[in-house]
Amino acid sequence: MKYAEIKELSIEEIKVRIQEEKGNLTKLKFSHAVSAVENPMVIRTLRKTIAQLNTELKQRELTTSAE
Repeated sequence: MKYAEIKELSIEEIKVRIQEEKGNLTKLKFSHAVSAVENPMVIRTLRKTIAQLNTELKQRELTTSAE
């Protein structure tokens, strides 16, 4: 997910996406522990996406509380 796409989401949509991505990451980590995943770089990509979503959510919360 590109950062420009994240900026277009609302706060509620960001929260939902964070939960979805965390679920996907958990499933992927579990399947990677059981047997090798085809592309282990997907784990890194999911972690980065979650971090970007959390960053955008925090920035928006700070701007709305400052107003």
